[in-house]
Amino acid sequence: MEHIRNAFNAFADQYDSQRRWVIPEMDTFYSTAVWMADYPGTSPAILDIGAGTGLLSAMLLGRYPDASVTLLDISEQMLAVARKRFEGRKNIRYITGDYSGTDLGGKYDLVCSALSIHHLPDKEKHRLYCRICDVLNPGGIFVNADQASGETPAMDRKFLEYWNEFFSDGPLSPEERAEIMKRRDTLDQNAKLSDQLCWLKDCGFHDVDVVYRNRIFVVLTGRKAP
Repeated sequence: MEHIRNAFNAFADQYDSQRRWVIPEMDTFYSTAVWMADYPGTSPAILDIGAGTGLLSAMLLGRYPDASVTLLDISEQMLAVARKRFEGRKNIRYITGDYSGTDLGGKYDLVCSALSIHHLPDKEKHRLYCRICDVLNPGGIFVNADQASGETPAMDRKFLEYWNEFFSDGPLSPEERAEIMKRRDTLDQNAKLSDQLCWLKDCGFHDVDVVYRNRIFVVLTGRKAP
């Protein structure tokens, strides 16, 4: 994971400004994740895995302003941006570490992640899903807004063509686009959507489903039994 930490440290300051030109339907993608992060009270304990600059955490705090949030990320520089974002705010905790092995703590009412878990090899994704289930309170929910490959090589190529066209139509410079595509080609390890749904069920999640999909970009969810 060291190469991932180095890559994200290097562009932490540009991460947020590029998001809208990297993620098609960005607002819908994130808002669906926040909508699915359902909690009956007003102050859930939230773990944001691969929290980065705190973009998803900020949206969750917009819905649950009294929440306590733990941001876990491997990149010190990404979390430095998050610290600035939440400066002066109470009930925010930061953990710098590789979440494939770092203690997740707990218990939590909500565990969420955005555009991070796809960097893990498939066996590690499966293992992480099981660890997430373990640290959730009964009835707690997991929401993963992430990337998934197509079910066949042909569909995967089709999805990538769509994504490449989206890149080319945006205002990013050729150098920025080249760097993003380089990271995609070297860091991404997308898994099939069908496999990920099976892994969630295998780990003990209930109500497993897909609540959003736009080609590569998906929002998956599962709930721990009450």
